[in-house]
This record gives sequence, structure tokens and C-alpha cells, in this order.
Amino acid sequence: MLVESSKRGIKVGLKTTWTLGKIIFPVTLIVALLQHTPVLPWVIKLITPLMNVIGLSGDAAIPLVLGNFLNLYAAIGAILTLDLTVKEVFIIAVMLSFSHNLFIESSVAIKVGVRLWIVVAVRLGLALLSAIIINLLWHGGSEMAKYGMIPAKAEEINGWGSVLLDALQKAGLGIFQLAIIVIPLMIVIQILKDLKWLDVFSKWMAPVTRLLGMKENTSTTLAAGLLFGLAYGAGVMIQAVKEDGVSKKDVTIAFIFLVACHAVIEDTLIFVPLGIPVLPLLLLRLGVAILLTLIVAFIWNRTDMEKRKEASYEQTS
Repeated sequence: MLVESSKRGIKVGLKTTWTLGKIIFPVTLIVALLQHTPVLPWVIKLITPLMNVIGLSGDAAIPLVLGNFLNLYAAIGAILTLDLTVKEVFIIAVMLSFSHNLFIESSVAIKVGVRLWIVVAVRLGLALLSAIIINLLWHGGSEMAKYGMIPAKAEEINGWGSVLLDALQKAGLGIFQLAIIVIPLMIVIQILKDLKWLDVFSKWMAPVTRLLGMKENTSTTLAAGLLFGLAYGAGVMIQAVKEDGVSKKDVTIAFIFLVACHAVIEDTLIFVPLGIPVLPLLLLRLGVAILLTLIVAFIWNRTDMEKRKEASYEQTS
């Protein structure tokens, strides 16, 4: 039984890697190439005037752009090269926890069946709103940030041949990282499904998913994104939507929760070297995710109820 389950898991994992790879490879390639063009400096220059509104200096535009265009690791690499206050670093960390890796993770949302504008609007909206609120309410953190690690000096790349090779390597590495996470994950998920353990897990998660306005079959999707993130957890999400019959409404609500709070372990611990308080960062993300999801689910359910009432009234009249 385990052999058959593993075979099915490998098959699903390879198929999922191919599906997501067609998104991740070109996006990573394009963004990596843009790093060596005037485009990124132009974007940074464009948003610099907005920095003061959210309590940041002009230099903070660099990690924000890199974090949104690429990922948290690129942003943290940039932060470690800048002289920023504790408050600035915390604001950047909170913003990027909501809106990092925007292109790839938003593209993944489309594959799952969630509308692009919803994901982009929620992520950027939460990032900007949280920064403004923190800037207004927190009057401390004016001391210079002391980082817990020394950044590795990036090797300078010269010539378009080297630039293209570097971009291809980054894109290829992205696919490889995806495969070594997704394929074993799919094997484990398939074994758990065949052993009926996922049914038990769904029952344990039922109170949580119901509280957030979703059905029990959304639990696998929710857990995958919460633990592994939108990009790596997308494989499980896509399968769950197909096999568990998760409705478009539930997967949209689940994604709204996850865009605010995904990969909670990795995305929180990654900020430890920056010397900022990570527990408030985690609690802030979790609190915002729960509150936002409850509001959206309430409005959606209320709208559905009104529509059913109208349909029932039209049938009886």
C-alpha cells in the first residue's frame, strides 16, 4: 500500500512541480535580469517620496522593492547593508511579511482559482496600512539596528552573458527547491490520505475552519499554506481544490487568510538575525489574518443569504 501511495504521490508531485514551474521559472528569470537593468533603480526612485509617510528613509525602498520583486532573503540581504533604526527594520519586516515575493505568489493564486486583484489588493493594502499604523503608534525604536550576522558580499557580475547565466541559475534553483519540497510533501499527503489520517486531521481542524467561515474540507489547503507558504504550499492547495472539492468561495477565503499569515515558522524566524522582536511580528500577522478573514467571511455569507432570500421570494411570488 505504501509503495502504491508513494508512486501516486511522486506522479502528483511531478505534475504539480511542472504546473508551478511554468510560472516560477520565467518570473524568476525576468526579475533576476531586471536587477541588472535601470528598471529596479527607477522603481526605487519612484517610491522613495512615499517612504516618509510610512516612517522610512529613502534607502528603505531598496529592501522593499527587492522583497516584493524577489523574496525575503533578497530583502534581508539588502537590509543588512543599510544603516536603519530598529523601528525602520521592524516596519520593513511587517510590510514584507504581508507582501513579499509578490509576482510568483500572486501567479500561484491564479492557478488555485483566486482572482489576482484580490490577492494583490489585500497584500499591498495590509503592508501599507500596517506600516502607517506602526509609524503613528510606536514612538520608540530610534536606536540603530544591530544585526546578528554579517552579510555575505555578493560577487559582482559583469557582461550580459554572465547576467543571463546567473538569472538562469536562479530560476533553475527555484524549480529545484520547489521539487525537493513539493514531491516529498505530495508523497506524505498521499500516504496520509490513503491511511484516512487526513480525515482525522480535518475533524481536528473543523472548529478552526468553521470559525473562519470555511467548510471542513478546506483544512488541508489552510494547513499547507500556513506551514509551507503560498509558493511551496500551492502544490497541496491545488490538489486539495481538485480532490477535496473545496469551493471557490472557501479557497478564496482561505487565501485571504494565508496572504496575511503564511509560512509562519520560516517567515518569522528569518527575521531573527535583524535583531527585531519577532513575537510581536508573529502575533500581528496572525491577528490581522484572523480578523480580516472573519470580516470577509461574514460579508460573503451575509451577501449569499440575501441572494438566497431574493431567489426564494421570486420563486414564491
